[in-house]
Amino acid sequence: MKHKWTYANIGGNTRVVIKNGKDIAHLGELDEKLWTVLACPVTGLEIADESLAVIDYNHDQKIHIQDVVHTADWLCQVLVDADVLMAGSDSLSIEMIKDETIKQVAATLANDGVVTLADVKAAIAGATAEMQVVPDAPYAADVMAAYKACQEAYGQYFQTAKLQSLGLATIPADAVAPGLTEEQFTEMGKKIAEYEAAKAAAEAANAGAIAAAKAVYQPLEKLLLLCRDFCTLLRNFVSFQDFYAKRGKALLGRGASDETPWAIFQAGTLVIDQRACNLCLRVNDIAKHNAQAPDSGMFLIYCQCTLHATGEKMQIVAAMTIGDIRHLKVGKNALFYDRQGRDWEAEVVKIIDNPISIGQAFWSPYRKLGEWVSGLITKSAAEKEKKSFADMTTKLQTTPTAGAAPAAAPQPAPFDIAKFAGIFAAIGMAVGYIGSFFTSLALGLKGLGWWGWLVIPGLLLIISGPSMILAWMKLRKRNLAPLLNANGWAINADAIVSVLFGNTLTEQAQYPLVKLQDPHAKMKKLTKGGKWSIAIASILLGIGIAVLTMWWLGIRVVWCTC
Repeated sequence: MKHKWTYANIGGNTRVVIKNGKDIAHLGELDEKLWTVLACPVTGLEIADESLAVIDYNHDQKIHIQDVVHTADWLCQVLVDADVLMAGSDSLSIEMIKDETIKQVAATLANDGVVTLADVKAAIAGATAEMQVVPDAPYAADVMAAYKACQEAYGQYFQTAKLQSLGLATIPADAVAPGLTEEQFTEMGKKIAEYEAAKAAAEAANAGAIAAAKAVYQPLEKLLLLCRDFCTLLRNFVSFQDFYAKRGKALLGRGASDETPWAIFQAGTLVIDQRACNLCLRVNDIAKHNAQAPDSGMFLIYCQCTLHATGEKMQIVAAMTIGDIRHLKVGKNALFYDRQGRDWEAEVVKIIDNPISIGQAFWSPYRKLGEWVSGLITKSAAEKEKKSFADMTTKLQTTPTAGAAPAAAPQPAPFDIAKFAGIFAAIGMAVGYIGSFFTSLALGLKGLGWWGWLVIPGLLLIISGPSMILAWMKLRKRNLAPLLNANGWAINADAIVSVLFGNTLTEQAQYPLVKLQDPHAKMKKLTKGGKWSIAIASILLGIGIAVLTMWWLGIRVVWCTC
């Protein structure tokens, strides 16, 4: 009878759910097209490397579907009931072991009928065997070392001496004669060679005996490793149950009370700009990873992390899924917590800019305009500073000729208000025209009726609408799969990060609604009405100064109404 699978909507896709031992026993019958993952690496995951190593059946450094199926079949052969795997425990009752050989080994280590992984590791570490005696060395260690150092030179000396006796060669005058005969030298080399061969054979035999003693426990060790980690792998391989699970605590690695497991590819939490990003992946090569990462549609932050205690280095990529980006830039420092709770110093080295939210997309055109204007101002100021510096250095380099009378210092010209009258007038008139413009705009909108005031939001939508539409389209299609594929995974189905789900992957700082007063503030914060009053008063003052200046200079302005 064909096995009946359980399906669920996980992350916007229909996926198979592994619920019990029967599902594990029938994994070989599951259509490969229904698996979420086809392959994943054996390193860089939050599963013990030793567990992944025993699952990697063909030792190609990748976990494939066939590796998982083979492991499931082996577990079902050695266990009475595969349901015990669902607990994810590293302890096991010996009554649940069906394989008699493994059961007998477990019985020698069991305490109250239960064997643990710690017990097995202790037995492997303390494994002993009947050891062969290593023969004694024929000479002291320093003597044998001296022999090996001089062996080639002395051999050449004795060979040259034989040729010299035949008149075919001459021993160099500076040659050092050995302190022993050729027969003694040869005998010494024979003893050393025999000793080293016997020592190597004894050590190899002893190593083999120890390995054989440890091998007795290895099937049991493999069983307990898989009892602890195999179902975790299935939840992240057959489906993405752990990634899409509901949880309420941040992945800060500090013993969070939420026991809901995290996905095996989530390396920890990046704390930056008053936010905690829980979707962080290890990255081996940022340049290679960046070739596919933009296809995810997510705002990504690449960081170089350093563990201060040991100097260990690590590269990560974090997805920012809520908030804004105004303070995020290359070079910004942050803090990264791994799954073991260790804190790493993090530095932003690359940013991939994609929409974070609709609200952020609304302000994006204005932010870009502000950056453009700021850039122009900065460029203009830099050019003027450069020109001023060049003029100053040119004047300093210009010196009077010898014998010539020094030029008289230029006298400062007296202030001529007439030269600045036009400037004052222009400023006043500009301010007046600006005020007139807004007044005319308000009157025009009033004349159009109530619907005329819709012009302002209409203009805002014209400016921000395209950015918001593009953001909406990208936010609907944010996909984790390209990030995992760039890390060596073979993802068989999309892993969509919706807006609602994305809000759970990044946490923002929350403050209570309290009224706080800054003790260092110079003045009270102006109200909105106060700000408008100051603005109107400034405009009127500017107009007044301009009118008075023109009256004092005898300038008459004729206002023409046509």
